[in-house]
Amino acid sequence: MGILGTAAPTLTDGLLALALAAVVSLLATPVAGALAWRIGAIDTPRERGLHQFPTPRLGGLAILVTVIAAGLVFLPHDKQTTAILIGAAVIALVGALDDILELQADFKLAGQLLAAVIPVAAGVRIDHATIPFIGPIDLSDPVAYAVTVIGIVALMNAINFLDGVDGLAAGVCMIAAGTFAVIALSLDRTSAGVLAMITAGACIGYLRHGFAPASIFLGDSGSNLLGFLLGTIIVQGALKTNAVVALAFPLVILAVPILDSSFVIAKRIKYGKPIYTADKWHFHHRFANIGFSARRTTLYLYGWTLTLALLALAMRFVPYSDNHGHFNLVWCGVLALFGLGALTASIYLVLVLEILKLKRFRQFQMRRSHLVTGEPQPTDSEVDERLARELETGEFEAVDIEAARRERS
Repeated sequence: MGILGTAAPTLTDGLLALALAAVVSLLATPVAGALAWRIGAIDTPRERGLHQFPTPRLGGLAILVTVIAAGLVFLPHDKQTTAILIGAAVIALVGALDDILELQADFKLAGQLLAAVIPVAAGVRIDHATIPFIGPIDLSDPVAYAVTVIGIVALMNAINFLDGVDGLAAGVCMIAAGTFAVIALSLDRTSAGVLAMITAGACIGYLRHGFAPASIFLGDSGSNLLGFLLGTIIVQGALKTNAVVALAFPLVILAVPILDSSFVIAKRIKYGKPIYTADKWHFHHRFANIGFSARRTTLYLYGWTLTLALLALAMRFVPYSDNHGHFNLVWCGVLALFGLGALTASIYLVLVLEILKLKRFRQFQMRRSHLVTGEPQPTDSEVDERLARELETGEFEAVDIEAARRERS
């Protein structure tokens, strides 16, 4: 067994590690919350926020304690594990400073780069990759270092961007880590698989306190830490294998944070705003603007992530190909069903909930408001024009029907 790092970890170690991590995180999270209250690491309600009461941050410190405690017990005591745990401590502490002092963006980026470089320098890097229809390619050392560091930093920021609703980032990371654990263990990447189990367990324990309505937030200490851990798990557990679909695993499993961050960054670049500028263009803000509660928003995005995770697992375990260009039509059909489920969920959430329902909601609001004031009803083109402006800018103007009624009276 991998207990005390005496041997390679096993599946049993992974399950025990998940259980230990869940318990440690469950107990450590209230302690982190009490510390946050004491030192003033409090997230107060603000215009772009979706919470109503002051809430302590520093949930990431509980995640850090959990990962280190379970890692020392169940992970091998080797150079790469040590570097991962040191990098985790660095990024969690940098995030904690940001939770307390609200650091400038360049300081946060420097901390992210430092944390990512530590495991990469110890060998946690992509030195080769298998590209579908192209085959395996080897990366030179400078390219391998740069690609891996950039990838880990990008994932830290993607999870950080996603952390805007109670329990959203932690729940998505829990699903992703659990999925990566299954895939990594099936590829005999047991160290990465056990680390993924620990990460999933840490999220489970935290969510007892962090799910809506949350009594503590992950904070930058937690969102950056979870992104860092997932990044190292992906490199160790999937990308360094010869599996043809290895590159697709992280892209599918983490599609929600990847799409969310890509959309937001593209919008900020389009309008000439700094990438780190806060705004209301994230998925969770848009769902809130059409009337979703924090809990409902979180559950819908959990469901979307789960359908994508199931697709990734199907890609790994459904025997649709013999890896030599021969395909089994029946199993290809099964895989296609998983793909159709993920596609349907994606279209439903991005199109129906975010756009079509918003249009119906705006039509109802505007026409009811005009009915109260006695003004002419808006035309479809006027509703479409307003909707297009709101979706383009991410700024949603509320229609106060009660105020309109009072004004008329």
